[in-house]
Amino acid sequence: MTESLSWDELDEKSQSARQSQGYGSNAQASPQAEQSTGTIIATPFKWRDPATIPRREFLYGRNLIRKQVSVTVAPGGVGKSTLGVTEAVAMASGRDLLGDTVPSKLKVWLYNLEDERVEMQRRIIAAMQVHEVAFAEIKNRLFYDTGRERPLCTAITISNQVEIIQPVIEELAQEITRRDIDVMIVDPFVSSHQVNENDNNSIDKVAKEWVALADRCNCAIELVHHTRKAYGQEVTSESGRGATALLAAARSARVLNKMSPKMREDAGLPDDHSSYFSIDRDKANLAPEGAREWRRISPFTLANGDSVGVCENWQWPDAFSDITPKDTLRCQNAIEGQNLRFSDQAANWVGATIAKELGLDLGSNKKRLKTIIRTWLGTGVLVKKEALGPQRKMVPVIDVGEWMTQ
Repeated sequence: MTESLSWDELDEKSQSARQSQGYGSNAQASPQAEQSTGTIIATPFKWRDPATIPRREFLYGRNLIRKQVSVTVAPGGVGKSTLGVTEAVAMASGRDLLGDTVPSKLKVWLYNLEDERVEMQRRIIAAMQVHEVAFAEIKNRLFYDTGRERPLCTAITISNQVEIIQPVIEELAQEITRRDIDVMIVDPFVSSHQVNENDNNSIDKVAKEWVALADRCNCAIELVHHTRKAYGQEVTSESGRGATALLAAARSARVLNKMSPKMREDAGLPDDHSSYFSIDRDKANLAPEGAREWRRISPFTLANGDSVGVCENWQWPDAFSDITPKDTLRCQNAIEGQNLRFSDQAANWVGATIAKELGLDLGSNKKRLKTIIRTWLGTGVLVKKEALGPQRKMVPVIDVGEWMTQ
């Protein structure tokens, strides 16, 4: 039977219980007040000179941080594994190959859980040749292994309970320490465990084990992760397959998106065999989010005849990147008094004349030409006016505004 007590009796019992455990006002004078009865202890904050606090140690751009886990998320076929190989070569050589800062030569362990070893050799050697990295630059600094030879499973589910496979964690810790690894790349994350990837509690436990390993071994760990089906839409890091606990455990996340056909047209890219993708850092707990970056995967033929994709840096083209004042003046001379049409649908569109003067292909540079015209109109280099059209109606035409001086 439940005991029925008044509020006063409940309060008296509560006070008595707190005092017996070292709590309450009467316990403050007791020597036991400062003693812990367990292993959880509240640590008082003490002031520290900010200049003496160690700075965050970024190991690659603003993505990889020592003692932290980072996540790279991408749909299949975008190029995340090829990107990882080139970044591994960049970090091991200490060279800026893709536009990301590398503070020094690092020791990198690339653990691909899908590809065979010879395929990894093809990709690594192709990346080294394209970026002109000599073997001496990465000797004893780049390590690579494959899940086909040594599967990597850090956790399993037994009777609906997640069990971390501690012997595997210990082997990883020992090897990271023995080799003095700075960065470990695990590709893909889904192949590194055997738990329900849609269960947040399960993935949280697995992800935090990776975080603990990074902290314990003083290294950065990157987990490469697939997205859910995107159906042609751009994705974010929150589009990763399964539970969101993986992203929550990471301190940095980036997402890769393949360039759409429309964007390719806007950039004026040729119809070759290269593929292009963007990189967005859309979760950056320990650093500011960066601007969108672009990479290109171009085919490279090895000496054995195999064609291998290699990742390279690529910048979105600036409409005026190679246009000089002399070029502008030449365009003005060609436009003056010709009543060239503003509409790009007209036979005598002003953009066609500009393309001819600048040596640009009209078909693949139409977007760029529109940007040039819009900019020149905004700065007064060109002006819009009206003239009599072929159907005896007034139509917008382009003429010279303020002449360019050299």
